[in-house]
Amino acid sequence: MIVEQMRWDLSQLVEIDDPDYISERLTAAVRASEEFRDKHRGKVPDFNAKQVLEMLEESDKWALEFEGPFMYAYLKYFADMTTDVAKRLHSNAQNATMLSQQNLAFMELELGQLLKKNPEIINDPVLSEYKHKLERLKRQIPYMLSEEQEQLAIQKDKNGIDAWSQIQSDWLATREFEIEVDGETKTMPYGEIIGLYEHPNRDLRKRAHEVVYSKLGEDEILWASAVRSVSSDHNDMTKLRKWPTPMTQSLIANDVDEAAIQALMNTIEKNVGVFQKYLRLKAKAMGLEKLGNWDEIAPLPSAPDKKYSWDEARKMVVESYTEFDEESGTWMDEMFEQRHLDGEVRKGKTSGAFCSTWFVGKSAYILQSYNGILGDVFTMAHELGHALHAYLGTRAQKPSNYEIGSCIAETGSIFGTLLLVEKLLTTGETKEEKLAVLSTVLDDFGQAAFQVSARVFFETAMYEAIEKNIFLSGEKISELWVEARDKVYGDAIDWLPVMKWWWTMKLHFYIPNYRYYNYPYVYAQLFVYAMYRLYKEQGKVFVPNLKALLAAGSSKSPRELAAEIGFDITTEEFWQKGIDQFDVFIKEFEDTL
Repeated sequence: MIVEQMRWDLSQLVEIDDPDYISERLTAAVRASEEFRDKHRGKVPDFNAKQVLEMLEESDKWALEFEGPFMYAYLKYFADMTTDVAKRLHSNAQNATMLSQQNLAFMELELGQLLKKNPEIINDPVLSEYKHKLERLKRQIPYMLSEEQEQLAIQKDKNGIDAWSQIQSDWLATREFEIEVDGETKTMPYGEIIGLYEHPNRDLRKRAHEVVYSKLGEDEILWASAVRSVSSDHNDMTKLRKWPTPMTQSLIANDVDEAAIQALMNTIEKNVGVFQKYLRLKAKAMGLEKLGNWDEIAPLPSAPDKKYSWDEARKMVVESYTEFDEESGTWMDEMFEQRHLDGEVRKGKTSGAFCSTWFVGKSAYILQSYNGILGDVFTMAHELGHALHAYLGTRAQKPSNYEIGSCIAETGSIFGTLLLVEKLLTTGETKEEKLAVLSTVLDDFGQAAFQVSARVFFETAMYEAIEKNIFLSGEKISELWVEARDKVYGDAIDWLPVMKWWWTMKLHFYIPNYRYYNYPYVYAQLFVYAMYRLYKEQGKVFVPNLKALLAAGSSKSPRELAAEIGFDITTEEFWQKGIDQFDVFIKEFEDTL
């Protein structure tokens, strides 16, 4: 029964839980997109506001009608990438996605032509609900290609960078690793062995890192080919679209401007010493002169050796949200009741964790590999924060206004983990329990703000190398990674030689058409920590502000959303508030030692 509770129920997404039916619906989606194209293509540049509204509402209707079959196909595959049925549905969904995107490519292009000709239409009251969507579209106009070029780009990606991305994901999901645990040699999938990174036994943690990265290093030709292809393609598209920099695409996608991100990254660079200070404090807490990389996210030796059952984790996390806001807690409990979470550890399941918004159901689906450690409880709280975002956003917005950039997409999730921290610090009875919680939250911030910043520097270095015609072999990529890593960590950590292959497993580097995937995590971490400081000052008065921000979806820019609660994201002074909250936790950790 418990295993069943830890598996999600995807049947709710579709009227008939049958692969053939789902494939038929995917075909119907393509057919409907063709009908939409035939109805509107060539006419949009001459539309008035009412006609634009009708077309956008029709587009949203299409998205809602076929959301379930697409979600089912993708989620079934990510839950088990080894079954023939899942592979077939995934392939069908990819093909239907490509064809639908090609059929619908005209809409943004022709809206762009309309906005060029009649920019004032954005301010027409008839289009008030879609105003910011059109403002975002206007920003893309200088970089749009012709319809034929856009369709060709979509088509070439299917068997190009999309395929490179998929092979990296498939390959990693099917790797198995042999390791000795308690005198017994065990074979583990990637999703299971990485759970050993947080094992209390230091030698086992070290061996787990050595086993994983030495084996991943054996496939460095594959990994290098994949990341080189995805990165080179992006450099080529940057030139074709005339984006000013390789980062421009992500700035537009995330609805932010370069000034804000520059201020953010400057703040990180100026505060690497704060992060290194924590790493040295953690070494002291672990009775070590210096941390090894295998200690960075490990529990403290004094931490209670405790496993949390699925039900125990559920209770803690739901209570954390309920104490913040009763309505939010009710929704989080509903996620479990309706079996919208998949926590079972199994071979073939994609690594990591994610939350997928289910717009029609005004809910979400969450995937993670739950091993029962404290870090897994935090992951649960994090992903349920995404679900809270989905619950609020789908009730307030239409699909067109829920195209949330990653900077804002992480807001609910990080705030959710801080709610769990607050609860655990309040209920913790011993010094050891509180240190364990503080160490976990500080480790998480260190990873999401500082280690992820190293990824940003690393990605920039790859693009610069490509521009200089430097061949990105596995060794060269590793060299660039180590340089970026050391820029952040300094000499605060000892690294195993095989850790030069760390970049091979990080899916974020292989996501096609979504480059610079990483800085939004840094943005969100500092933004939410600054917001959490405000919550601690204001108490319950703050709750409606957070819910309003999450309910806004993409109907307002991140700068507007921040301004509504008194923040200016273009200044380093604002971002420093997030670092200051990190430092508050460090001081509490130091005082508790």
